[in-house]
Amino acid sequence: MRTDRTPSPSHPAPPEPGGTSHRFPDPVAAALLTAGWQPGRWDIKQAEVWADTLRDHTSPAGHRHAVFPAAVEAWAEFGGLHITPTTPGRRLAPATLHLDPLHGLHMARTLGDLGRALDTEVCPLGTDPETHTLVAIDTEGRVYALDHTGDWFLGHHIDQGLTTLVTGTEPVRLTVG
Repeated sequence: MRTDRTPSPSHPAPPEPGGTSHRFPDPVAAALLTAGWQPGRWDIKQAEVWADTLRDHTSPAGHRHAVFPAAVEAWAEFGGLHITPTTPGRRLAPATLHLDPLHGLHMARTLGDLGRALDTEVCPLGTDPETHTLVAIDTEGRVYALDHTGDWFLGHHIDQGLTTLVTGTEPVRLTVG
């Protein structure tokens, strides 16, 4: 599988302590702040609980989740948030998100298959409860969506992925080739 864009390891600059975030476009920042996010948010204890739960889960067919630093860091900063966009989408309806990786608990095989196709490992981030779209992250921090229409590349890092979803920007379909 590939995307029409080449992934890069670039990551956003962290917000200044105590300052407002310029990491996100205004509609995304507003939705995140309304959901309870703030610059410097970091709940590593909850992230570790999720990591342990995913690591300990084995599907009836023996499939297991990969857990890695990029996922744990995303959970620590954004985990538990219920994000509801407040503006219309650019090209698509913006996604309502619940960032809880346990929504993907029973998707170990699907995420493992995607990871093998992308030559990486993939772990759940959360879901859009309205469309049942699963949002996931890989070892490099790239963000994906999996739904009934296909697999989608959302961004090179969590900030881009959230921005794509919350602003209703059209994602890039992953294709074989």
